[in-house]
Amino acid sequence: MSPDEFLAELASSLDHLGTFARQPPDTLARVVPACAGWTLEQLFGHLGSIERWAAGVVRTGTFVQEPAPPAEGAAAWFLAGTAPFLETMTGLDPESECWNFGPPPRTARFWLRRQAHEHAIHLVDACQALGLEIPALADDFMIDGVDEVLAMFAPRQLRLDRMPPPDKAVTFQVPGTASWTLGPGAALASISAPLPVMYLGLWGRSNLAESAVIEGDAAAALRVLRGPLTP
Repeated sequence: MSPDEFLAELASSLDHLGTFARQPPDTLARVVPACAGWTLEQLFGHLGSIERWAAGVVRTGTFVQEPAPPAEGAAAWFLAGTAPFLETMTGLDPESECWNFGPPPRTARFWLRRQAHEHAIHLVDACQALGLEIPALADDFMIDGVDEVLAMFAPRQLRLDRMPPPDKAVTFQVPGTASWTLGPGAALASISAPLPVMYLGLWGRSNLAESAVIEGDAAAALRVLRGPLTP
């Protein structure tokens, strides 16, 4: 995907999230199902922290510390930061050297992709907390998100010893698009699901163990699914 396409997805998610962040306190107190212990207010605090962190990294090109959200008024804090955050993301040079936690190249393009998916997944969280329908996401964006998890995050989880190495290779398949394999040797199991189910499932926003078609060595497939594939 191009930088402009990532920016469009990010801006769309921010627009929806901004509306939700303006809800009354009793609504902001609702529980976020996929984020244990978080309320909607705390979700916006997390996003405000992530946005300020990512913008600081992009502006300096180096690692910076992520700021903590305020103890109160996190949704308002999030709203106060969205415009400067989006301005920074819009103005960056995608090819400029910039620290990131992905594989080379170390360029600012990483942050356009990462923040677009960060906000899309947390928009899903907000919709689930509010009992609202999830806005439609473009197919090419979701395919890119599946690739981000399986080609960037999962190898990083393995490298950091956050998940046990797969003892057998398992293939993830999105019918009609692409496939990804984790583990050594020939694949002995496959996990197949429609694109929206796979995209949300890899981030734990749907249950792939129940909704995907698993063929071959089911035990090996379920071990990989337990991961955790993402932070």
